[in-house]
Amino acid sequence: MDEQLHSQSRRLIELRIEHGDLDVLIDRVALELPLDELSLRRLKKRRLQLRDLISRLEMASGPDELA
Repeated sequence: MDEQLHSQSRRLIELRIEHGDLDVLIDRVALELPLDELSLRRLKKRRLQLRDLISRLEMASGPDELA
């Protein structure tokens, strides 16, 4: 059971890092000229998917895991 919780905690950390990396990448792409709107939309969609997944995992892990 502890291994599963540790694995879930690690997964949350990895997802948060990826989400942060996407924030930086989105900012960079938004400043590029000419603006690649398709890439920007895809990156934002992936970031939103990550945010949703992170939220679901946090809710499933319970209050102890969030602290």
